Amino acid sequence: MASKQRRVFLVNRYFHPDRSATSQIASDLAAFLAEQGWDVIALTGAGRYDEPARRLDPDAALPGVSIHRVGPVVEAGSSLLRRAGVAVAVHASLAWALWRRARAGDIVVVKTDPPLLSVSLLPIVAMKRLKQVNWLQDVYPEVAAELGVKAARGTLGSILRRLRNVSLRHAAMNVAVGERMKAMIAGLGVPIARITTICNWCDDQHIVPAGPESNRLRRDWGLQDKFVIGYSGNLGRAHEVDTLIGAARLLRDETGIAFLFIGDGYLTSYLKRAVADQGLARMFRFLPYQDAGTLPQSLTVPDIHWLSLNPRLEGLIVPSKFYGIAAAGKPMIAVMAPDGEISSLIRQSDCGAVITPGDSAGFAKIVREWRHRPEFSVQKGHNARGLIESGFDRISCLRRWQALLASIEGLPKSER
Repeated sequence: MASKQRRVFLVNRYFHPDRSATSQIASDLAAFLAEQGWDVIALTGAGRYDEPARRLDPDAALPGVSIHRVGPVVEAGSSLLRRAGVAVAVHASLAWALWRRARAGDIVVVKTDPPLLSVSLLPIVAMKRLKQVNWLQDVYPEVAAELGVKAARGTLGSILRRLRNVSLRHAAMNVAVGERMKAMIAGLGVPIARITTICNWCDDQHIVPAGPESNRLRRDWGLQDKFVIGYSGNLGRAHEVDTLIGAARLLRDETGIAFLFIGDGYLTSYLKRAVADQGLARMFRFLPYQDAGTLPQSLTVPDIHWLSLNPRLEGLIVPSKFYGIAAAGKPMIAVMAPDGEISSLIRQSDCGAVITPGDSAGFAKIVREWRHRPEFSVQKGHNARGLIESGFDRISCLRRWQALLASIEGLPKSER
């Protein structure tokens, strides 16, 4: 009987063994809750983030977690209309899977991929008398509107915002991944008592600081004698690369500087073209996503990392790659709004530098200073790791999640 009272569903388009950030943290939470005695059911799509047309092995397992993969995948070469149809089908498939399996009193943790999933599941939550927890990795349709999607700014966008707001107000709890996002959600009329903040995390027990002399990848990739500025992960529409490109132009005559890009994403092809067209190819190295087991080494290859976020998306998205960089004990250059979520963490912990988008000269100046005064960057790297160990570590975040879900499980019906 106890296990039935501690049932929790995690609903997200991607899940183990997919290696995207949203999948990894959802899978981490599922595995941790299972270890703590929860009955955990994951409802997820059939595909993977980095290869949308490839179906995951239906037998891929996570100890203690029941995984149900549903819905179609995006076939290679699919049109925009076909992709939209697949997204709708994934919504419907996840909703049907929840309807078939959930029972009154179950907790349902709903992530934001596909966008507006909380809206699709709300009728089932109401009819089945479930307890919905919205885990907000981003805020749609506002993200789409800021990125120039016209439909998200018109009548359709207005309707979707109203429906989304209903799903937030009727949830038992809304978990934002940053304080700016929490404030934004509160501004929508969601009771502050139904909003909390739990940041994202990384596997900080395996991603640890390591010196360049012990890094095999640095040797294998021929970067032993270089000062390396690195990027790891998805380079999507939410990011900004022109400041980096401008900085590379200013540094092109200095020997021994290398830009290492590991990953892929919407802006990757743009970055590659710009690098080639402006004669910067010798300074850049592009590599594909590395295996998950390689991440502890690949994150410690660069001397410094850079990350970015379109300032219009502050409060709507929080770049989770920050936590992996910090766990690796590496300083960072953040091309972001000076008053943003990550910018504030960087200043408070003195673990890097914040550059306003467009300030390529400032970016290049930081690179020169840290290259020639390595004690600065080394100290900032120590500070970054210290930030993780001060309560931003994986176990601390997972325990906050467990405490939150336990408190929601005990809520009387009148408070749900």
